[in-house]
Amino acid sequence: MIGRLFSNVSHKVQSLLYRASLMMKPQVVFVLGGPGAGKGTQCTKIVENYSYTHLSAGDLLRAERAREGSQFGQLIASYIKDGKIVPVEITIDLLRKAMEEMMKKDEKMFRFLIDGFPRNEDNLQGWNRVMDGKADVKFVLFFDCAIEVCIDRCLERGKSSGRTDDNRESLEKRIQTYLQSTRPIIEQYEKLGKVRTVDASRSVDEVFAGVKAILDREG
Repeated sequence: MIGRLFSNVSHKVQSLLYRASLMMKPQVVFVLGGPGAGKGTQCTKIVENYSYTHLSAGDLLRAERAREGSQFGQLIASYIKDGKIVPVEITIDLLRKAMEEMMKKDEKMFRFLIDGFPRNEDNLQGWNRVMDGKADVKFVLFFDCAIEVCIDRCLERGKSSGRTDDNRESLEKRIQTYLQSTRPIIEQYEKLGKVRTVDASRSVDEVFAGVKAILDREG
């Protein structure tokens, strides 16, 4: 009798937990820092050690640019080549679809690292407008790296990455975009107490030790 009672309670709890998981909103960490700050490298290490899905705004845009039949391919290509920020509606739509697809595939995978977004005020306003009530931004993980280090890393990466924007001309534009447009976004989140900063000028392992301390603390 008691065994059946506990069994019924257990089934009810499991049912409630399952329904709760279906209603779970994406839990988002924005990952920001200058070009070459090591965001992608560190996101890969986070995914290996924690239950996060890494979504790179830049990678999603590059994939959409290369996708046959994409209505936005040409537009994205011209913006990336000039080091400019792609219209927010395109980027958010790609991010939203990627999160939905992952959560449909596995309802336990509801934590996302969104890398390289929001990059300016327009991005932030667009996110708030489109994703309000649909996703929770936990905090910004900010990779703080000296500009000289960022430039050296990108030029070195450009020798083998095949990326059209890993050259000095595009890099100078990207650095200016970062300083003028992205840093103010980080400062806005700092005022809200929602920035966790890592010194990204160090080695990969040293940077990840700092990241790990933050993620273990945040839960």
